[in-house]
Amino acid sequence: MQELIPGIIYTFSALFIILDPLLSVPIFAAMTKGQTPAEIHKQAFIAVAVAGGLMYVFLIFNTAIFTILGLKLPAFQIAGGILLFLLGLQYALGIEIGHSKERSNTAVGVVIGTPLLCGPGTITTVMLLSRDYGLLIPFIAITLTLIATWLVLYFAGTIQRILGEVVTDIMGKVLGMLVAAIAVQIIASGVLAYIKMI
Repeated sequence: MQELIPGIIYTFSALFIILDPLLSVPIFAAMTKGQTPAEIHKQAFIAVAVAGGLMYVFLIFNTAIFTILGLKLPAFQIAGGILLFLLGLQYALGIEIGHSKERSNTAVGVVIGTPLLCGPGTITTVMLLSRDYGLLIPFIAITLTLIATWLVLYFAGTIQRILGEVVTDIMGKVLGMLVAAIAVQIIASGVLAYIKMI
């Protein structure tokens, strides 16, 4: 028990920081603008379910997924980084890439769930935590992180109202640039790791 509690606190902190649901609030609010509260709450649930599903899968099966598919982690980092970059670009510039506005509303939860919440960085973190702590501690930490993330997204509208629409819009564009910058870093890291493997 003495090792369990500190382990949960550390793994929860690491996962909450890497998921950073507060980063998703302006983007989530922008993507769900005009939807009913019930639809927004549904999208929040879908986002958390998608992110959680991926995290649990990679916690349990770990590198076996990459082995079965014949993939290397750096290749996954590069692909995920590109998707994340495109997402950041959309919200930094206020544009839509590859789909209509109507269709994007139906897929809000999926887009927020991955790659924004659960991207290459999150998956890599989960894999490293499972290596260091086994399954139980990361499993509990993932569950707690998902609950906290769901609460943040569930009340995204309230958070937006407190901040104000103008501030939220500015934050969305600035955070879009930060997401794009994070994506570039993930891509660069993946490329360097891939080159070392050649």
